[in-house]
Parts: sequence; structure tokens; C-alpha cells
Amino acid sequence: MSAPSSKPTVSEREARQVAEAAREQEWRKPSFAKELFLGRFRLDLIHPHPMPTDEATQRGEEFLAKLRDFCETKVDGALIEREARIPDEVITGLKEIGALGMKIDTKYGGLGLTQVYYNKALTLAGSASPAIGVLLSAHQSIGVPQPLKLFGTPEQKEQFLPRCARTDISAFLLTEPDVGSDPARLATTAVRDGDDYVLDGVKLWTTNGVVADLLVVMARVPKSEGHKGGITAFVVETNSPGVTVENRNAFMGLRGIENGVTRFHQVRVPAANRIGPEGAGLKIALTTLNTGRLSLPASCVAAGKWCLKIAREWSGAREQWGKPVAHHEAVGAKISFIAATTFALEAVLDLSSQMADEDRNDIRIEGALAKLYASEMAWLIADELVQIRGGRGFETAESLRARGERAVPAEQVLRDLRINRIFEGSTEIMHLLIAREAVDAHLSVAGDLIDPDKSLQDKAKAGANAGVFYAKWLPKLVAGPGQLPVSYGEFKRDVDLSGHLRYVERHARKLARATFYAMSRWQGRMETKQGFLGRVVDIGAELFAMSAACVRAELLRGQGDHGREAYQLADAFCRQSRLRVEELFGRLWNNTDDLDRTVVKGVMSGTYEWLEDGIVDPSGEGPWIAASDPGPSQKENVHRSIG
Repeated sequence: MSAPSSKPTVSEREARQVAEAAREQEWRKPSFAKELFLGRFRLDLIHPHPMPTDEATQRGEEFLAKLRDFCETKVDGALIEREARIPDEVITGLKEIGALGMKIDTKYGGLGLTQVYYNKALTLAGSASPAIGVLLSAHQSIGVPQPLKLFGTPEQKEQFLPRCARTDISAFLLTEPDVGSDPARLATTAVRDGDDYVLDGVKLWTTNGVVADLLVVMARVPKSEGHKGGITAFVVETNSPGVTVENRNAFMGLRGIENGVTRFHQVRVPAANRIGPEGAGLKIALTTLNTGRLSLPASCVAAGKWCLKIAREWSGAREQWGKPVAHHEAVGAKISFIAATTFALEAVLDLSSQMADEDRNDIRIEGALAKLYASEMAWLIADELVQIRGGRGFETAESLRARGERAVPAEQVLRDLRINRIFEGSTEIMHLLIAREAVDAHLSVAGDLIDPDKSLQDKAKAGANAGVFYAKWLPKLVAGPGQLPVSYGEFKRDVDLSGHLRYVERHARKLARATFYAMSRWQGRMETKQGFLGRVVDIGAELFAMSAACVRAELLRGQGDHGREAYQLADAFCRQSRLRVEELFGRLWNNTDDLDRTVVKGVMSGTYEWLEDGIVDPSGEGPWIAASDPGPSQKENVHRSIG
């Protein structure tokens, strides 16, 4: 049952159709962020701030105490960084305290934590060692537990979830050497043979793959009689004959992660291990990521909190020109940015997580915005910390220790955070994904007007539907509560946040008007305007973060928990955010997008090749993309089991 070696050839249009077919088509529940992009500021969907139950809080706090003790006494982050590996005894210890089963239901031996407390645990673990945070989140957020929780059969849950809760590490395998954000070109195949499927192919960047016991593998099932075919998800035992981990990859940061290249050659997988029907693999992956992406902002919050701590301590101790550097305005502005942005990132994370727990709202946009915004802002936070630390920020912790100073790994945090802007959806892909969801209401009523494959009859019907929709929608974008000085008065305390919420309401309508104008202007070419779409999404992200920050500040005030200070931080963040929003709105129409395209054509045609003269390229020899043809492995299996 050999799989064909040729990779699928897919046009741009076909690739888009595959991605469109995989996304959730309906909005069964309200979405705060979706409404925001439509110019409707639905504060009632997030305020009062949703809260976990007493039982969930007690269970979560008990585990956090246990995890904190473990991290403080058993985890040596410097050792993990130095040796580029989490010691086996640490992973075994994590298994013993139940950390592998945080999100798994108690009836399967898990801890049954809520999304809120799961993310708090990832924040805590990630602060001790980012590699541990990645190990735990890759296992539970996108590995076997989450897809089975959402799509698994009762038999699959009974078979695999108890193992995942206590003993077995899992991984998620989608990316291939020549397939990244374009899954339509997926080359790994799964051919039905009796009661089994036979898998052939190569997977790249398999986080946890080097030590995993169970894998979620995405493979293409050929269409045949009785088989719908398409990209399909399978649970695969790593010790199955034909599974080879060919390489343990090394990276700029996150040096302790167990990320590899995994080859499948004639691997027999029982049909009972298929998750969902044939062809549902991408939908399963995207649905899993709706909440799975929230694990990444948790690591960003951990980094923000640590950067704030170091910035505070260092800037008070380091003196220049007769006073601590914190009291110099240039440094103080950086400290203010770190503090205010960390407050906002935690607000976005907790709000999105609690909405995921309550399941009252559709959070696919909120989760994506949280991932996008946290990854970008945490990188800036870490960069500012390195700048505040000066030469010591660029120096490694080991070097600082060797010469007798506090071993502060600022440069490591910068390296560790850099990947967040790439994996689980790069910033560029997140812009497009969120933009597609943000304009869904428009495409639902007017999409056929710009679809070249639709008939004149279909276009006429779409035109009539669009006329009805826009006749009701457009007038509502003219005025709103954001223009009334008394609106959102419950947020007016010693520090007044009500003005920021009025700003959000007004600019949500402004954003919706700009989006509508762009769609009218560019129509079918709108999807090619990636610069414009990216700025639209970035504006929405800032408005969402401002809303979350204000709502969190009011929650903390109501609880008597640093309420005044929370209001100050929310005010500082919103004022900083508003400056970014104004710049983004200006760049919607005043930008270099057209000129950039001209320059790119010149670069790619060799017009500017003379600019590359005068250097030596230190790159090694070899292909840009490694060969990944199916077949038996020619390398030693570097997979290792733990415990």
C-alpha cells in the first residue's frame, strides 16, 4: 500500500477554498470582537466581568500552590537553558503532580481545571522555564487531549485520555517541510487498507515529538469509492512500526523543547483511531486552536510580569547622573509601557479564558486576537527590558554570574519570545484569519456579488440581500453612546476610564465604516490588500485590549483588590493604545503599500541585486527545503521515552 510520492499541486484559488471549507461557517453565539469589527460595542457581553465558580477557583488554587512549590524546588531554568533539555526527573515530577492532565476531565483521571486556571498554571510554569510551559501546552492545548475532548468518541476518550492525564506525552503534527500555513498542499497520506489506514509522509517541527507517546497526525486520505477523502486527523502511537524521529531540532530560543522531524513509512493506524470523519481534519485543527491559542498569551503574560519585576528592581538600583535610571524620563516611559501593557495582556487573557469557560460567547476572534496581540506586545516588552538593562541586557545570565553579578536572563527571554510571532499562526496569517472572520457578515450578504463564479441570478439575489442589510446597518454607524459625555459612567472613579470606553465605541464605528468603504472600493481585490487588512485587525486588537483593561480594572475595584492602582494602569494603557490606534487609522489610507509592491518586483527580478555586493554569505550549502519524499527512514530514531 505505498503512497504516491508526488506532492499535490494546488492553485491559489483551490488553497483558499480548502481553508474556507475548514472554517466554522456559522455564528451560533454572540461574539464581542465580531460585533466590535461591525461597529457595535457590546460592552454587555464582557461586563460585568465573567467569573469562575467557587469550586473551580478552589480546585485551581490548590493546584497552583502545588505547582508553585514544584517549580520553586524542582525546576532549574538555568540548567534547562544550559543543557537544552528538561531533565527526565522534572518531567516525571510534572506527571506525578498531575500537570499533564490539567485540562482533562476528572472522570478520566485529570484535574479538570478551567481554561482560566489552566492558563494561570502555564503562566507560572512558563516563568520557571518557558520550555516547560511549551511542553505542557503542546501536550494539552493542541495535542491529543483537546481534539478528543471536542471530537473524540466515548471509546477513544476512555482509551487515550487516562494515559494523557498521567503518563503519556502527546504532540500535534500538521506542518511539513514544504507545507506551513497552506494546508491544501499537505503531502502526508493515509490510505485505507481493511480496518487500518497506512500513513506515509514527513512532519516538521513536531513540538514534543521527540518524547511523545501519542501523536495527533494530519494526513490526506485519497478520495475513492466509499471514501470522501480529504485531510483527516488520527491518533498514532509513537512506538508503531515505521515511525521514526529523525532529528531533534535546535532553535534560537526555547532551547529545552523536544521538537523534531518525524517520518511515517507504511505506518498502520487502526481506523478506530481516526478522529471525526474523513476530511474533517482541518476543521478539527482550527476548532481546537480557538481555545488552544490562549496558551501562548499565558507565556507572554509570564514574560511581561517578569520583565516588570526586573525593570523595577534594576531601575531602582542602577544610578546615572545622580539618580536612579527609573527617574530619567526616557527610561521611565519604557517602565510605564511594560507595566501598563502587562496589565492589559493579563486582562485580555483572563477575559478570553473566562469567556471560553462559560461558553456563552463564540471566542474564535477573541482567542485569535489574544494570540496576535500578546505575541507582538510581549516581544516589545522584552526588547524594552533589554534596552533598560543596557549592556547587561545583551549579556547572558551565565556570563553575568561568572563575573559576580545577578544572573538575569533578559536576552534569553527576548530569544524565547520571538517564536510566538510565528507559531500557532504567524502574525501575517493571524491578520488574514481574523480579517476573514471580521468581514464574515459582509461576505454572507454580499459575497456572491464579488464571486466571479456566481451567476447573474445569484448576483442579483445577493444585491437585494445586501441592500436590505446595509439599509439597516449603515445608519447605525453614524452616531452612538460614544458621543454622549455621560456614557459608561460606572467607570468614572478617581481615575476616569469612561472616556476610554466612549473612545472604543466611536472608533469601532469608524473602523466599520472604513472596512465597508474598502470593500466597496476594492471588492474582489480586497483579499489581496493584506497591508490594509492587517491594520484593520491591529486596530480591532487595540480596541479589544482597551475594553478588557477597563473591565478588569472595574472588576478589581469591585473586589477591593488593588482597584485604584488597576484603574491607573488601565488609564495609562488606554492612553498609550489610543496613540497607536490613531497612527493605524492614518496608515489605512496613507501608506507605502503600492510603492512596496513595486520595490518587491524589483528585488525579485534582480533589479537591485547590486545592493547585495560587498558581503560574504556565511550560509552553508544545501537545498532551501529538505527533501521529504515518502519512504523508509535512513536515519537513527532519536525518539526517547520518559518514565
